[in-house]
Amino acid sequence: MARDLDAGFAALYEAYRGAVFSTALRLCGRWAEAEDLSAEAFLRAYRALAGYEADRIEGLRPRAWLLAILTNVWRNSLRSAARRPVAAPMEDAPDPPDPGEGVEDAAARRETGRELAALLAELPEAQRAAVVLRHVTGLPVAEVAAVLELPEGTVKSHVSRGLARLRRLRGVPDGREGPRERREGGR
Repeated sequence: MARDLDAGFAALYEAYRGAVFSTALRLCGRWAEAEDLSAEAFLRAYRALAGYEADRIEGLRPRAWLLAILTNVWRNSLRSAARRPVAAPMEDAPDPPDPGEGVEDAAARRETGRELAALLAELPEAQRAAVVLRHVTGLPVAEVAAVLELPEGTVKSHVSRGLARLRRLRGVPDGREGPRERREGGR
């Protein structure tokens, strides 16, 4: 990529567009917005690469680097959305059909996706980003920490609290007893 930016970037885009879009969709919960976030992330990545020296390009961890850019684009969109007046929501485009998937399976997948998006939207920004990057995108904690520019312990805390909150939102007990339950349990 350092020698031929356009060809190298095209390969980078092909290799990571699915991961970037999927992460964007889980962060924002809306198809059209995820497309916009992904496009903006790749545009910023291209502009950044154009200014990098060859040795810096060679040292990049592309997936983590792209997801860091995406996460920053998403956070910026949240800040600017907070300053804009609220518009009436519009229905997003449905997921493209999978040729091998039956009608019932496709409907169940879309419903599960909507439920997950609604639950993730209930999480605070930091917890949502940590949970999506760790458990939806599958990044190791160290890479999530690098993407979010946080210590690993903070990432673990955000993930743990986010998952606990998701369990509570779904009505699933988290298996932890509070101080009162332990005392009453007859220690």
